[in-house]
Amino acid sequence: MEVKIGVQYAPRELSVATDAEPEAVLAALSKAIADDSVFVLTDDKGRTVAVPAARVAYLDFTSDNERKVGFGLAAAK
Repeated sequence: MEVKIGVQYAPRELSVATDAEPEAVLAALSKAIADDSVFVLTDDKGRTVAVPAARVAYLDFTSDNERKVGFGLAAAK
């Protein structure tokens, strides 16, 4: 699943591919907001993204993991 994180005052959103369920990501964000701390999300390759929880504007969840362009789709069929 891909999670797009909108950050206040940032011109671009962060995109993180993770194996975490949306409910777990939302729970982590809610806890970080309640604790006035940093929202941390680790992607499926082990890289970590940290954002001040108070600056998270939105989260966008997408479950489309297929490649949209290239030869990967042709080989998968």
